[in-house]
Amino acid sequence: QVQLVESGGGLVQAGGSLRLSCAASGSILRINVMGWYRQAPGKQRELVAGITDGGSPNYADSVKGRFTISRDNAKNTVYLQMNSLKPEDTAVYYCNALGFTRNFANFASWGQGTQDTVSS
Repeated sequence: QVQLVESGGGLVQAGGSLRLSCAASGSILRINVMGWYRQAPGKQRELVAGITDGGSPNYADSVKGRFTISRDNAKNTVYLQMNSLKPEDTAVYYCNALGFTRNFANFASWGQGTQDTVSS
């Protein structure tokens, strides 16, 4: 079993910045992909950014140039630096991890979510 614990969300004014962290723990052999999703009220959950264990990132078009994803493989932690925030970035942000446990089983885990609110 793999658990994800998020931190760093909050309230910020438009144009400001927030940094999210997500640490994975448990019976982890390897985490292939870590990522961040978000869900705004009345909308579907969408991918914000993902990063492979090799460090290759991908971003939603709506956040390119403003958000940066990174990870520390030694700490099983992924970060999301969010700059130039807009009110439309307001959502609950969820961390996600895909990989293998020490008994070679696949896992797909989600964090509990963190509310990020951008005021205009």
